[in-house]
Amino acid sequence: MSLRNKVTLIGHTGKEVEIVNFEKGMKATVSLATNDYYTNSLGEKVEETQWHNLVAFGKTAEIFQKYVQKGKEIAIEGKLTYRTYDDKDGQKRYITEIRVEEILLLGTK
Repeated sequence: MSLRNKVTLIGHTGKEVEIVNFEKGMKATVSLATNDYYTNSLGEKVEETQWHNLVAFGKTAEIFQKYVQKGKEIAIEGKLTYRTYDDKDGQKRYITEIRVEEILLLGTK
C-alpha cells in the first residue's frame, strides 16, 4: 500500500450508519469523532473534538452495516478523497471524506 495518501483514525461514530444499495454492492457513510487533549496557558486541560466523514464500499460497507452503531469505537485506515457539487442554489460545495479500506472494531459498545 502506498504511503502517499494514508489516514489512520481511532474514534467514536457520531450517528447511525447510512446505507445506499446499488446493483453491484453498497455504500456506507458515517461520521467519526476524534478527540485531542492539551493544556492551555492557564493550566486547564482542554478537549478538542474533530469530526470526519467516512465512506466505505463493498465488504467494508457490509461490516459497517452489521457491526457499527452510533457511539461505537472503531479504528479505520483509508485515504482522503475530495469532491465537489453544486447545491440547489448553484453554490459550489466541497466535501472531504475518508474512504475506508480497513476497519477494526474496538470497545464493548
